[in-house]
Amino acid sequence: MRTCQAHTDLPGDGTVGSTPYPRSMARSSDAPAAPRVSPPDLPPVLAPASARRSADLLAAHLDLDGAVDLAYASLEQCTIAADADTVDLTGGTLIDVELVGARIASLRMRDASLRRVRISGGRIGTLDLSSARIDELELTDVRIDYLNLGGAKATDVEISACTIRTLDIPQAELTRVRFTDTRSDEVDPRGLRATHVDLRGLDAAAFLDANSLRGTTLSGFQVQQLAPVLAAGIGILVKD
Repeated sequence: MRTCQAHTDLPGDGTVGSTPYPRSMARSSDAPAAPRVSPPDLPPVLAPASARRSADLLAAHLDLDGAVDLAYASLEQCTIAADADTVDLTGGTLIDVELVGARIASLRMRDASLRRVRISGGRIGTLDLSSARIDELELTDVRIDYLNLGGAKATDVEISACTIRTLDIPQAELTRVRFTDTRSDEVDPRGLRATHVDLRGLDAAAFLDANSLRGTTLSGFQVQQLAPVLAAGIGILVKD
């Protein structure tokens, strides 16, 4: 009788038979891709301009106050200073635009198109970007009471050192979005479609629907906080 002997190296030595076996299953591609954000391309000299509905402004500086109607306007290579009640940019186009230290009760950019836009410092009561199309957006050191990205399609967004009381992202499509050193009381991600969305730098007190965070990256501590909600979502009852 012939005796058959199975000869298989253990995975611990890095091989199975003659086939190399990786010592670690972790891959660099597992990490979320960083946003590809560049600063607005601004000329050295900007001409003062007046705000008006459907304006077409190039290389201009706007100093806004009161109630401002810039709906459906086109702003390219512009800077904005504001101490205003409302600024309406609904349906507008913003390319290479910078806002520094703005204080605005309501900034409406619903259905707007943004490319290389930077907002730094200041305070905004409501920042409405619902249904907007966004390509390269920076929010840095801004206090926002209500940030609405519902239904927006946003690619390459960097949010750092911000305080956002309520963050709404239902039905949004987010790609390469990263939060750093940012706090929020409440986040609504219902229906979110996320690709390379890094939430590790978002200290959120509550997520309204943790099961909608599919596709995002969380820290181990965040997952521990969300564990009861995630368990309930798949029908697990957790009791001590």
